Amino acid sequence: MLDLGTTFLQSVERSPHAMALVDGAVRLTYLQWHERVVRVAGSLAALGLRRGDRLLSVMQNRHEAATLHWACQLSGIVIVPLNWRAKAEEIDYCIADAQAKAVFFEPVSEAAVRASGAAHGLPCIGAGAIGEGAATAHWDAFCSGARDIGPIGEESAADAQDISLMLYTSGTTGKAKGVPRRHRHERAAALAHVAQNQYGRGECTLGVMPLYHTMGVRSLLAMALVDGCFVCLPRFDTHQALALIKSERVTCLYLVPTLYHDMLAQRERDGGGFGPAPDIASVRKLGFAGAPMHDALLQRLQRAFEPDLFVNHYGSSEVYTFSIDPDAVRKPGSAGRAGLNTRLRVVRLDATGSSEEAAMAAALEEGQIVADLRGDEAFEGYWQRPDADAKSLRDGWYFTGDTGYFDADGDLFVTGRVDDMIISGGENISPVDIESVISLCPGVGEVAVAGLSDPRWGQRVVAFVTRADDSNELDAQALDAHCRRSDLPNFKRPREYVFLTEIPKSSVGKILRRKLVAGEYETAPDGR
Repeated sequence: MLDLGTTFLQSVERSPHAMALVDGAVRLTYLQWHERVVRVAGSLAALGLRRGDRLLSVMQNRHEAATLHWACQLSGIVIVPLNWRAKAEEIDYCIADAQAKAVFFEPVSEAAVRASGAAHGLPCIGAGAIGEGAATAHWDAFCSGARDIGPIGEESAADAQDISLMLYTSGTTGKAKGVPRRHRHERAAALAHVAQNQYGRGECTLGVMPLYHTMGVRSLLAMALVDGCFVCLPRFDTHQALALIKSERVTCLYLVPTLYHDMLAQRERDGGGFGPAPDIASVRKLGFAGAPMHDALLQRLQRAFEPDLFVNHYGSSEVYTFSIDPDAVRKPGSAGRAGLNTRLRVVRLDATGSSEEAAMAAALEEGQIVADLRGDEAFEGYWQRPDADAKSLRDGWYFTGDTGYFDADGDLFVTGRVDDMIISGGENISPVDIESVISLCPGVGEVAVAGLSDPRWGQRVVAFVTRADDSNELDAQALDAHCRRSDLPNFKRPREYVFLTEIPKSSVGKILRRKLVAGEYETAPDGR
């Protein structure tokens, strides 16, 4: 299989004058973008980075981030994209864990990079309007320092077996796990994405799903495979998103349900109505992933876009595609059937492996969803985490941690998380992180966090709290102020606080989150 650097060169050779990248005033054809990618690859070499080295990118979806991604693919360097909202300690952890040799950042992540002790000892390249002294070099100066790197402009220095990138994904303990993925894994996933979404040559997509997320990476790679255009939207804004769809004639969208919800709400507020209109008429293909989509939103999107294709994609960082439903409206809630490169099973929740026949769940029986690790898109194991491998990799299958079942037709339904992970707006949120913060607030007795169904976010973070010593001074405002003062990222902050007489628990003291989700609890007498 070809590596990704060569994949990019294919597009340059096939369609040198096709529009490839748009970011505000920056508009680049494949030939023009290739020149910038090669220049960045040369600058990475001048910085001392070599094939197999790792660098950290803490940037939004701007042209520099997309260019850096392709330069790494061409150079055989491993890009480690990190959430641009990461705190300094998260940057410290990922630098140490990935053994990163450079950090790339921008104004939105500048404060965290400045506060990162690990970053101080590395080359730090800043893009955009960063403060004085924040970086060892600015992006423009960094690019101007490129040296002659020989044939890399015509041939890739990587091969299909090299590691392309390493994504970090959260676990129930909150300790991030590195997910290294080879060029062949990434290319196979992108090819499947093209096929499963029926992308044609010259597609144009809205590049708003972040490049630290597998959905964002897939959009970037898929556009190159079809000589298409990646339109950068660094941070989601409904007005800007709708304006770009119209001005750039975006043909396909691949978003989490929350963003679709917000765009439709904006159109309706602006008088755009519920039906098809010129502002979104160019969009013919819709895809969503990252969280379930409620029936009402499915119907609203169908009426608004009247798409030729409406795909529900279910997957993960580890194994990009689990299942695909190419007609999401056909059977609301269904995640469809296994993708092109995947085999799926549902095993009983008490199963220790997947090979024995007795482990298989019957039709309509809820169990854990597992995926065949022989699939072309599947990773090979976590980065330096044998504990995580032991939990998730068994008998050649990846145990997703998701619960679900097959219906009588053989369609998969995903019902939740084995480990109670909250998925809000497409982001994985560990309840343990939030509980740890809230437990430190004066007046808190016990706390449990769960995700409750929400029409916009998929799930919203709700904290269930008991007061210590029946203290009546503690209220939702005090808890919210405490969370805002903490290092808890805003997207993890609870949107609701419910005061209980006691947290529901099992006979052995385990918190029963399912009872919280079902409303099976007793609220405190004052209701605050």
